[in-house]
Amino acid sequence: MTENDRLIIFVKNPEIGRVKTRLAKTIGDEQALSIYQKLLLYTKEITKGLNADKSVYYSEHIDNNDLWDNMLFSKHLQRGDDLGERMQNAFADAFAQGKERVIIIGSDCLELETYMIKEAFAVLENNDVVLGPAKDGGYYMIGMTAFLPTLFEDKNWSTDDLLMDTILDLKKMNAKYYLLKTLNDIDTIEDLKALDKFPHQKNEDWF
Repeated sequence: MTENDRLIIFVKNPEIGRVKTRLAKTIGDEQALSIYQKLLLYTKEITKGLNADKSVYYSEHIDNNDLWDNMLFSKHLQRGDDLGERMQNAFADAFAQGKERVIIIGSDCLELETYMIKEAFAVLENNDVVLGPAKDGGYYMIGMTAFLPTLFEDKNWSTDDLLMDTILDLKKMNAKYYLLKTLNDIDTIEDLKALDKFPHQKNEDWF
């Protein structure tokens, strides 16, 4: 990994009633916000030491005084009408700036670890695209070595066929791709309870 690699981290601004809304239906807005803040902290911890250009893309507005160290992470605003358009624009930014390997992750996967991100960059040496499948049928990570806008067009976001639809696109363009280990995003209380352990904190601190 080098400065020619970019890791993009998509985050939502941590505001009550606007994050983890499915989780909030079970545990309430305040606790859902608290859990999301812990997810942000975990994501920062597993990414801060990576030897790559690191960019945080905010959903609503850039916060220059939050947990993301301005010396380690550049800060940007997501642009687009849906998640696909926002990711497409973030990839376009990176490749326009001369980056060679670019990966996007979210901020709600407690099973993701630093070595997995390093592995993803490594496999892009011999693949066009890397995908991290999520157990809900989507993906927690996508990376590529050249801008492939088709992967973000005509998709049903947050549905259980997103990963397969993306793979079908890759097969149509004869792109070489690699699938990482399947992990679980945190969207519901069941997702939290299914985890064997809670990183950096006691289990009860998450509820």
